[in-house]
Amino acid sequence: MPAATITAVATYLPDQVVSNTDLQRTLDTTDAWITSRTGIRERRRGAPGETTSTMGAHAVSRLLEKRGLAPADVDAIIVATITPDMVFPATACLIQDQVGLSNAWGFDLSAACSGFLYALTTGAQMISSGAHNRVVVVGADLMSAIIDQDDRTTAVLFGDGAGAILLEPADPGYGVIGFQHRVDGSGREDLYMRAGGSLRPASAETVAAGEHYLRQNGRAVFKFAVRRMAECVELVVQQHGYTPADLAMIIPHQANQRILDAATERLGIAPDRMASVLDRYGNTTDATLPLALADVLERGALHRGDLIVFVAVGAGLTSGALLMRWGSGNR
Repeated sequence: MPAATITAVATYLPDQVVSNTDLQRTLDTTDAWITSRTGIRERRRGAPGETTSTMGAHAVSRLLEKRGLAPADVDAIIVATITPDMVFPATACLIQDQVGLSNAWGFDLSAACSGFLYALTTGAQMISSGAHNRVVVVGADLMSAIIDQDDRTTAVLFGDGAGAILLEPADPGYGVIGFQHRVDGSGREDLYMRAGGSLRPASAETVAAGEHYLRQNGRAVFKFAVRRMAECVELVVQQHGYTPADLAMIIPHQANQRILDAATERLGIAPDRMASVLDRYGNTTDATLPLALADVLERGALHRGDLIVFVAVGAGLTSGALLMRWGSGNR
């Protein structure tokens, strides 16, 4: 069976830009403080009425237009998100309906900041099994819906956005080579939203206590991310007989520029081979990988035959990496 490859990428970003200067008007922080500690200068915020599904639908519509496909040509859709429009039905169902993917089935996948990577791996297996020819993978999050805008430790980090990729069978010698993923549930208290699930159902008390906002142990998450991001890259390339020096580009989860810089140093690669769009978008959770990939492609920094790695770490704690030889799919 052929490997899966990415044949198109598209993104969607809300119009509203929130700069560090905007945030320092309401938070005890400064542009210099945010930039030096995170690398973020601005992020996007959804307009009233904008949702994860509407952002994802925009990205999928643009994706099909780029590839010259009709909605009926898609076999399946996987949506990675931690901010679904509602607990159920799945956001994949809402996007399927909005775009008119009449022949597609689909589902949501939740792995926090590793979600898009896990969905990419899942979609690739659906292609390589021979069961499907075209799978759309969406990463979309309206993080402003779950961020306490008065909490400077999180409000400065996150933004809203969406991205989508199309997976199809690859030409021989191209596409996904391998992957490795890991979860460590013992770190569940380091990054979480306490209420809204079956453990602590929504109530007047949970809302009043601010338990529907994202909370994190920033120091613990930072240390985990620095260690695991480099480890994941090293593991997946070594498993297939390569070294980090063989990589043309690493597409990492966009959480903090200091994390990316530390991973770059540990891997011994040039900084321009670690993709980053943090300065413009911040941490868009499940949208970070497609946003970073789209930027790399727009800059002409990827070429047919290049080895690339997608890598992510997130709440759970989750982590992983996927190795791919870049190239077009079968036509």
